[in-house]
Amino acid sequence: MKFDKLTQKARESLEKAQQAAVQLHQSQLDSEHLLYGITYVDGSIMPGVFAAAGIDEADAKAQIRRLVERGQVLDDNAAGNTAQIYLTPDAADILKQAEDEMQQMGDRYAGTEHILLAMITLRRGPAAALLAKLGLTREVVYMALKELRGNRRLDSESGEEQYQTLEKYTIDLTERARQGRIDPIIGRDVEIRRAVEILSRRSKNNPVLIGEPGVGKTAIAEGLALLVAEGNVPEVMRDKKVLTLDMGALVAGSKFRGEFEERLKAVLDEVKAARRGIILFIDELHTIVGAGAAEGSMDASNLLKPALARGELQCIGATTIREYRRYIEKDAALERRFQPIFVDEPTPEQAVAILQGLRKKYEEHHGIEISDAAIEAAVKLSVRYISGRFLPDKAIDVIDEAASHVRIDNMGAAGELRRMEDELDRLRADEQEAYLAEDYERSARCHQQVLELEAQAQAERGRLAAEEHGAVLTPRDVATVVSRWSGVPLESMSTEEASAYLQLEARLHEHLIGQDPAVQAIAETVRRNKAGLTEPGRPIGSFMFCGPTGVGKTEMVKVLAEELFSSREAIVRIDMGEY
Repeated sequence: MKFDKLTQKARESLEKAQQAAVQLHQSQLDSEHLLYGITYVDGSIMPGVFAAAGIDEADAKAQIRRLVERGQVLDDNAAGNTAQIYLTPDAADILKQAEDEMQQMGDRYAGTEHILLAMITLRRGPAAALLAKLGLTREVVYMALKELRGNRRLDSESGEEQYQTLEKYTIDLTERARQGRIDPIIGRDVEIRRAVEILSRRSKNNPVLIGEPGVGKTAIAEGLALLVAEGNVPEVMRDKKVLTLDMGALVAGSKFRGEFEERLKAVLDEVKAARRGIILFIDELHTIVGAGAAEGSMDASNLLKPALARGELQCIGATTIREYRRYIEKDAALERRFQPIFVDEPTPEQAVAILQGLRKKYEEHHGIEISDAAIEAAVKLSVRYISGRFLPDKAIDVIDEAASHVRIDNMGAAGELRRMEDELDRLRADEQEAYLAEDYERSARCHQQVLELEAQAQAERGRLAAEEHGAVLTPRDVATVVSRWSGVPLESMSTEEASAYLQLEARLHEHLIGQDPAVQAIAETVRRNKAGLTEPGRPIGSFMFCGPTGVGKTEMVKVLAEELFSSREAIVRIDMGEY
């Protein structure tokens, strides 16, 4: 058989068979080595074949391994020399028969399944005997192949990569929802209902979720999967599955031109074969524009368009406003396949409700109680001090890290108890040793130390039990995390804001004598902004301090920065005297 007619996976299985022979110091490559190779190669079809036959995979692999280990061993001088390993006539006949199996199945390349069928057909050698003992027949293998490869043909060296592509390149959100592995979705009922309405349309039934990072676009797709899992959807959607496409896995390892397109086409073929039973969720939809493209080739979006146009593929996309305008809007043919759903950032009140809905999951994970005050502080402080990110994502991250911080602190206290218990074990051993040596004075001294340390350990156990039972995440824990992220001093977050702004004039006058009109104008502007009375999008205030040198113009700015941001350096200074 010509080795250039073997698939990449079949070649890897032969290499695996040869490696096994070398490691076991064997002189020949027989049918059992070929069976070992196709079983142990990465991405093997054998797990699917074993499952179809109802065979325990671990037991079958162990039997194959034992069969290989019984082969003829080389002498010590030839051990490890691959040149001494040769194909037996049975192994050569199996590879020749694999080519015949390939032609019968209408394939252009011989894969691991053809080698397996050849072993069963020829019925020669130890491998065939073991396969018969396991109950693997041609009918069982064909049944497994129908499940694994469907109606596909092996028409390329990497053809076996297209088997079970949905399992390799997608995640079943519906199954995760049934297993309880999706967090509850709070406050997105309107967007989820709109997505259900679009998906239930006869044509152009592909929603695209558009919003800033972290506002909950992926959560809406997960919320839809929860509804499907619970059956709370229209009849046309009741038996569907929501799968999310893993673009990273799809692109990863596609070294040669056209490999990415082959994988994506295989995914689309499986989705089409499901006869509209699958809703494909593509996060970061804009990445498909240009994905896999090379000079003279087309990108992934051109593979999707025909399937979307014919209604063979139902898809939910998610992307940011900026990327939608930059990539999707420019492609009119792609844009008209999707119906936009704009996902706005939730208000602070809605973010608090979302965190309260998620509270139980985080309490169970961290083993502490999360107070309402901590949730409100997480939202309030993240809005004020964490820029460039959006609710509810940044508030959830703050709660998660703060809870982790409290949990780790409790673990540190448990370490002290373990140290006491280790010391107790040592003292008891010393006491026993002294008693056996009839050193009763030392034994009594150790016994007294044991009693004292046992009392301390018992008190520590009681304290830890009380702390573990009553460990609560407080606003100060939240403020500590926000301070660490933003660099804003913790003390400035802990100050009561309302009273601080009401007394702003007095606090400014502590550093600056006189200048009453200027101080009053600045304080009133700051209070007006904090009360929400200024127009959004406009500056809080614009001031020009005029006066002779040394009256306090620069000092006024530094004092204001110190009072508002706890640092005189918290200003952007442009000294025009330097220009």
